[in-house]
Amino acid sequence: MSTLSGFKHYTDTLKTQSKKTPVLFTSHGSPLDIPLSTNECPFWATLSNLGKTLRAKHDIKAVVVISAHWETKGTFVNSSLIQKQIYDYYGFPEHYYDPKYNAHGAPELAKELNKIIPEITDTQDWGLDHGAWPMLMHLFPKADVPVFQLSLDYTATPQQHYNLGKQLQGLRKKGVLIIGSGALIHNLPLAMKKLQTGDTKIYGWEAEYDYWLKQQIDHRNFKNLIHYKTSHSLGHLASPTPDHFLPVLYSLGLVEQDEDITYFYDGSPNIPAFSERSFIVG
Repeated sequence: MSTLSGFKHYTDTLKTQSKKTPVLFTSHGSPLDIPLSTNECPFWATLSNLGKTLRAKHDIKAVVVISAHWETKGTFVNSSLIQKQIYDYYGFPEHYYDPKYNAHGAPELAKELNKIIPEITDTQDWGLDHGAWPMLMHLFPKADVPVFQLSLDYTATPQQHYNLGKQLQGLRKKGVLIIGSGALIHNLPLAMKKLQTGDTKIYGWEAEYDYWLKQQIDHRNFKNLIHYKTSHSLGHLASPTPDHFLPVLYSLGLVEQDEDITYFYDGSPNIPAFSERSFIVG
């Protein structure tokens, strides 16, 4: 699978499997973590171990990432064979731009999404942004699994995002791993207000809201998460913009009635106004 023609053949011949692939919702970490190794960053180490487990248990043919960092008017899927690595963060030291993740895309599979869901538009104007490649380079460090992104339509309602996630269910029977990549708590202005002064202590409300979120997920109260802005008094504070929260609705939309939801990173919030809580479905 080292040649472009090999990758194209690989994705052209996907067949229905008897065993569904799981679904992930994962934080993609902080840009501050990007140059750190798995020995230096517990979250990266967790992703590394998870990737090994996934490869051992499942025949993963491709990965679809719904990233907080690709917002569009309408929903787009990236069908490029060569996945451009996008360093969409700014003002960091030069070594933050050194990591390379040379993954290939899955053009035919990406285009198939347009056939399944006509509202999804095919494009080659994107690549892998920092909502995707930092966590992928630890999950699949050899970049030997085809990967592509699905955008977030900023004009759609949370309910519509959840419903779109449901429509992706068929991909799981073709060996496709679907990953929602964002953060259950993400208030960048409040995080930077502390971190810029060297203060890493949480505000306090993060733990309360994180516990409530976990309760909603554990008890399948997905309606409360769809209406996250009004179902809890801290909803707007925790997610003042929808971009990082919406990917969780895709992952939850893919949950079937008999499936377990378990947390592969379940630590209490330890970064101001931010959460790395992450889970796996199935």
